[in-house]
Amino acid sequence: MKASQINRGIDFLRDAGREASVLGWRFFDWLAVVEWRRLGLTWLIVLVGFGMLNTPEPAVWFIFLSFGIKVLAGGKRKAELQAKEATLQANVATLERRLMEAKMAALQAQVEPHFLFNTLALIGQLIETNPPEAARVHAHLIDYLRSTLPQMRARDNGSLGKQVELSKAYLSIMQARMKERLKVKFEVPLFLHSAPFPPMMLQTLIENSIKHGLEPKIEGGTVSVRAFVVDTALHVEVCDDGVGIDLHADDGVGLANIRERLQLLYGAQAELLIAMPPGGGACATIRLPYKMMEEA
Repeated sequence: MKASQINRGIDFLRDAGREASVLGWRFFDWLAVVEWRRLGLTWLIVLVGFGMLNTPEPAVWFIFLSFGIKVLAGGKRKAELQAKEATLQANVATLERRLMEAKMAALQAQVEPHFLFNTLALIGQLIETNPPEAARVHAHLIDYLRSTLPQMRARDNGSLGKQVELSKAYLSIMQARMKERLKVKFEVPLFLHSAPFPPMMLQTLIENSIKHGLEPKIEGGTVSVRAFVVDTALHVEVCDDGVGIDLHADDGVGLANIRERLQLLYGAQAELLIAMPPGGGACATIRLPYKMMEEA
């Protein structure tokens, strides 16, 4: 009898979790497409409702969280709609070009929402335990979003300097989470800061390095970012001294995204290289046609 009750309880929790996941993704999709005017009205209703209950804090967090989801997910959804519109309306002469532009926008707009959720959760925890640190992480998050959002909507390439700035803001947040387990080193000459470089690629490599290389390592380690020119090619390299990488495994979503975008932008003139240094860890290098990009 007790065993059957336990099984029923487990089934109930499993079904409840599945239903909660479905509802969560529906809410996520609604935020991605809802008009700002309607969302603002929803915020007002929520704020008034919780204000009447003398508990405005949940309403503030709802507004802050939904705003973050909206600005990050809205670009991806808009890009998907553009791709669909291009497929349906473009004529034969312009179909290939418009589809490529829409696909690039969709790939460029792929931002992992869990990073935002985790950062907001960290801020909430630090508000109670370390308010000055919470304020610093909040400032880093604002810098990160200020750098990220315009680049997600840009039709042209960004600069390497902008990507370095964005990555430093991201790493500041990650250092607040990992503390002394994460060390950072940048070797990017100033003259390369103006070099065109596709948005979000550098951060994707850094995210991948931390997630797969350093976070599984108890003592953590160092992420090193270097940029240099060899002949006519710009090399941007992200290395770590973490647990290493399986060179025979398939690419994850982030690395596959980079390879596809490089193919769309440069064809065979650019590539992503993954290597394991003799001393351990992993290195990922993006190679681009530097001179051609400078002239463009």
